[in-house]
Amino acid sequence: MAGILFIISAPSGSGKSTLVSQLRTLVEGLDFSISYTTRAPRGSETDGREYHFTTREEFERMITAGDFLEWAEVFGNYYGTAVSALAHAKDAGKDLLLDIDVQGAMQVMKKMPDAVSIFVLPPSPVVLEMRLRNRSEAEHVTSEKVIQSRLAEARTELKRMWDYKYALVNDVLDQAVAEMRAIVLSERGERDGVQTLASSCRTDAASPRLKAALSTFHE
Repeated sequence: MAGILFIISAPSGSGKSTLVSQLRTLVEGLDFSISYTTRAPRGSETDGREYHFTTREEFERMITAGDFLEWAEVFGNYYGTAVSALAHAKDAGKDLLLDIDVQGAMQVMKKMPDAVSIFVLPPSPVVLEMRLRNRSEAEHVTSEKVIQSRLAEARTELKRMWDYKYALVNDVLDQAVAEMRAIVLSERGERDGVQTLASSCRTDAASPRLKAALSTFHE
């Protein structure tokens, strides 16, 4: 079982963090990599729980030292995954789960082509914009220019969905969680009814739900 690297990505506002949190409560043997970031904590976020919060100077020192498996600058802040996360998961006999943005995912997939990549799609442009605006409000971001920039970035990231092995639509939380769990168990080689559900999420199969959600972004 141990040793599989799962990469989960989504445009900002897709509800990815909620899905990952639910998945971790349902599936054993998953080690979660806590990313490093230079952005400030939001709300009740705590250093070492949601992120390792650090300074730009320290982050850039780690880049130079080769401490990151992947890193990217997103909306003026650095985000990165430490190389050591892979060794820690392996030593613990667990699979590793990365919750990272599209830029970082492309880096990891290039370095580790056997990684299992999952893309989370918002149900529609309307929902995506609503979630992004709510997040911006929570971050006290009121500039319409910044919000539109984030929306444009999200639409650009959607185009990279086909680079992932799996994709699912986060419209009904319970169903999206069930699909993500099925993907993990199927990749581990478990049958028990999960393989059919996991197969419906493959990007080379493009399920009706996935096609329906994608069509709303091209209207």
